[in-house]
Amino acid sequence: GHLAWSGDDPLEMARAHAKRIRHVHLKDIRPDVIARGTAGSLSFQESIMEGAFTVPGDGAIDFRPILQTLADADFSGWLVVEAEQDPARANPLDHARKARDYLRGIIGF
Repeated sequence: GHLAWSGDDPLEMARAHAKRIRHVHLKDIRPDVIARGTAGSLSFQESIMEGAFTVPGDGAIDFRPILQTLADADFSGWLVVEAEQDPARANPLDHARKARDYLRGIIGF
């Protein structure tokens, strides 16, 4: 999520450094909110509260090729899911389940 927001390509980063990666922080993005933050309409904190970040499977990043790249490099480290969201607007349990279901569909467990 942070890579995508900064304009970098998470898949390119995974391809370039797959053998060195031991821990992956998975966070999805909502481009419409990020565009408002980047344009200066929202501060970073306001962007977070508006839902710029979300869990994998609820935003715009396709994690399948990223995770496949890591699997092809025999990745066996940690995948940590995080979504900095306002819990009053995005129920944490619902979003945790959404991320789990999305990732299970990709990695199979």
